[in-house]
Amino acid sequence: MAEVTWRPRGRARRSTRTLRVRASAVTVALIVLAVLLVPPLVQLDQQAVDLSAKLQPPSWSHPFGTDDVGRDLLLRCVYGLRVSLLVGLVAALAATVIGTAVGAAAGALGGWVDRVVMRAVDALSSIPHLLLGIFIVAVFRPGVWPVVVSVAVTHWLSTARIVRAEVLSLRGRPYVDAAVSGGASRWRVAVRHLVPGVLPQAGLAAVLMVPHAMWHESALSFLGLGLPSHQASLGNLVQTARGSLLAGDWWPTLFPGLLLIIPTLAIAGLAGAWRDRLNPRRRSELTL
Repeated sequence: MAEVTWRPRGRARRSTRTLRVRASAVTVALIVLAVLLVPPLVQLDQQAVDLSAKLQPPSWSHPFGTDDVGRDLLLRCVYGLRVSLLVGLVAALAATVIGTAVGAAAGALGGWVDRVVMRAVDALSSIPHLLLGIFIVAVFRPGVWPVVVSVAVTHWLSTARIVRAEVLSLRGRPYVDAAVSGGASRWRVAVRHLVPGVLPQAGLAAVLMVPHAMWHESALSFLGLGLPSHQASLGNLVQTARGSLLAGDWWPTLFPGLLLIIPTLAIAGLAGAWRDRLNPRRRSELTL
């Protein structure tokens, strides 16, 4: 009786999850195609000013409308999304490499190395990411690479914790004990068994970090500390649209904001499917 009651619900959950994953995959594919194909195919200057067409609402000629100096918002948003995605991808990759190296070293070496490293991670985690990022960016001139460095330096801590926990779990596996008993050095055990075992978790952390890095870059640019104001990024577009919003023109703020939210939801959907594959026990519980 219980089996008959729960099976349809499990099927419905699986169907909903599959639909969500497919929608996320299609959304991510469309975003990638847009940022790769629109700039070279559309022969328009995203910086072209046309004061006679300023603050026009969405229409067939301008699907996202125009900004306060008559620039096409659709083209500006695509360029801004391109820059924000580039910053997010590079920063997430750099933070993942740093976090994986630190976490793997702490977990594999153990002892006083583990204690010192994790206490340093705890100390850095107590500092708000945004404040530390502002301090790092303020040292340099506004640009893409200072933002990438600030995001990478402030976002590797969670990856280090995840990787360390996974390494500690792998150290108790029978094949690791067999390698140690066979005379394998600590370095060989780490390179051949521990690091490959944590790469799936590190990859998942990197994927989840991309939208976080995009939001961090947008926050810095919104505060005037990220990319230069003339360079299109989603944070800069939202920042320059504040005056228009107060005047009742909603589209210069809405569309850049949606292009921050939609990729976040799509990447989270794909990351959730990846997490379920890495943890079969959790996936089986979801299908009950």
